[in-house]
Amino acid sequence: MPSTRLNETIAALCSPPGGAIAVIRLSGPNALQSANKIWKGLHPLSTKTARTLHLGLCGARGDKDGDPTLAVFMPGPNSYTGEDVVELHCHGGAVVAKETLGAIIAAGARHAKPGEFTLRAFLNGKMDLTQAEAVCDIINAQTSAALHLAERQMSGALGGRIESIRKSLLDILAECESRMDFCEEDLDWAPPAEIARKTAEIAEALSKLVKSRADGAIIRDGLNVVIAGRPNSGKSSLLNLLLGFGRAIVTETPGTTRDTLEEAAVIRNIPVKLIDTAGIRDADNAIERIGIGKSIESLERAGIILWLLDASSKPPENEVEVMTQHVETTKRLLAVWNKIDLLDPGEIPRLPRTNAAETVQCSVIKEQGVEQLLDAVERLAWGGAPHPEPEIAVNARHAELVDNAIAALNNAPGDIRNEEWEIAALNLRSAAEALGVITGETATPDVLDNIFSRFCVGK
Repeated sequence: MPSTRLNETIAALCSPPGGAIAVIRLSGPNALQSANKIWKGLHPLSTKTARTLHLGLCGARGDKDGDPTLAVFMPGPNSYTGEDVVELHCHGGAVVAKETLGAIIAAGARHAKPGEFTLRAFLNGKMDLTQAEAVCDIINAQTSAALHLAERQMSGALGGRIESIRKSLLDILAECESRMDFCEEDLDWAPPAEIARKTAEIAEALSKLVKSRADGAIIRDGLNVVIAGRPNSGKSSLLNLLLGFGRAIVTETPGTTRDTLEEAAVIRNIPVKLIDTAGIRDADNAIERIGIGKSIESLERAGIILWLLDASSKPPENEVEVMTQHVETTKRLLAVWNKIDLLDPGEIPRLPRTNAAETVQCSVIKEQGVEQLLDAVERLAWGGAPHPEPEIAVNARHAELVDNAIAALNNAPGDIRNEEWEIAALNLRSAAEALGVITGETATPDVLDNIFSRFCVGK
């Protein structure tokens, strides 16, 4: 198992530094004893005063010079970690929190490692591994959709689905193994065709689960949205409009943007990284050429490309020609005809067609057509019409393990029909083991170390 000794008491700051209140958590067999050494209230913390906030003084001596601190004792196993837990709520600021935590360490606790509280919760059976991962997802959620998905996973929606499928696999495995162990007995076994059908249904359910990875990646991690085009097409103005503040310098001089500008934003409840790029053209200036090179590199790693076309240019076909020279794929390309406010109404239908996935018309300066542009971004993000938030969505780790389970099951229905019970049992066992790694039933110490090392200290 990962390096945590359950006989040790750990402590850490659980709130962001610098706030008005600092929350320090202790967990372990001596949490109560260590806390009572530095916190003094009307009554000491005990099982009689459990699960109630009490006001006292906290410090190295716990005397009248201590900091006014609220304390609460939560006895195990009914606590976050499943162990005895004490939380101290003292004044925020670097000095108070640091001195309080230092006093706790001196009283017998040790500094917690990243993710060690949640690791202990997992090891003590308070949650499965998918729920532990959801704790990290909740902290890192950038949108309400990401938060809701993480909360559903925290409630056990994903882990429950995986465990249900795994149980079905184990039932079929038991059937196969009983046929090997009692092959001479006349037992009431299910027909091989029925077992094979159930196995194929499990593989199909796993295939549907893998397909949720794309939705999960967008909701959790978002997309790179690259704003590209020729100089003075309105790229920086669009960046500023989408952000709601003047992040990029906007002038009438071509080539103002020499480097990529990156800012986080949310579009239609999708977290995105907006990347403003240097205008693409044949440039004599060496610095501008470097910026254009970075622009082209950004196009290669874009999830969505917003290519701005100057509708007022003469002829507008030149705008389309430059775009097609630099963007090979069209599935993630949105052509944006900007500056339509400079055209006469009769000129708009004469704008040339593009080979982009979608084409919209707008005026960034006049803020016309912006909603239509955002609608198009949303459609491209989801590969079509927007759809409701998924109930569950696997992450990359889950998807790899589900793929392994599917691969193990590929030949299992045929083996079962042919009554090759030993081979079928081997594949069923491999599939069940892969699913067990998802929930933590069969996870190795290396897997746990990899997951919990991503957590922050205090969680």
